[in-house]
Amino acid sequence: MTNQLNYYTIEKPSVAEFKDRGSKFLAYAYHIQNTDDFKKYLQALKKEHAKAVHHCFAYRIGLDGNNFRVSDDGEPSGSAGKPILGQIDSKQLVNVLVVVVRYFGGTLLGVPGLINAYKTATALALQLTPVIQKQVLVRYRLQFDYTRMNDVLIIIRQFACEVIRQETQLFCELEIGIPKGRVNEVIFKIKELKTVEITAIPA
Repeated sequence: MTNQLNYYTIEKPSVAEFKDRGSKFLAYAYHIQNTDDFKKYLQALKKEHAKAVHHCFAYRIGLDGNNFRVSDDGEPSGSAGKPILGQIDSKQLVNVLVVVVRYFGGTLLGVPGLINAYKTATALALQLTPVIQKQVLVRYRLQFDYTRMNDVLIIIRQFACEVIRQETQLFCELEIGIPKGRVNEVIFKIKELKTVEITAIPA
């Protein structure tokens, strides 16, 4: 899985609603980069839907397959988080969070009913946002004198790198993401500039 050069994620947030026997399930899908993003979105939804009985969720971050989490938030075990993650995985998406907020309608749905509700709400939300293909980026730190800024930016644009963070004073530091398939070319070009220092940032 880690040899991939590209991955699929969602372009923008979406929300969908599913109802079953009086219960209302609101599914919110988000693009996230890290667990801080996840916490921020979950807290905001818990505030917005303070009267809801459950805030169930699943997310998957990164390409190694190990960074994921599911929560049933008080629903019967396996009836909410796993069906949500199943929908994210069926579309082969990463860096995606789906939170399903449930308002109880007075009728118990049973485990099969819950699985269907959480799965359907998630599927609807994911259908409403475009799936996009993004390049896997490898992070590097560049350090150089301000006079080289233009030369560095030309290379960044030429190879479709992404600037993640920058500090520009007389001495500049840039954190960039280089498309995985072009790392060697970019390093070669940067090293040609002589006075620019490039170091890998551990994943």
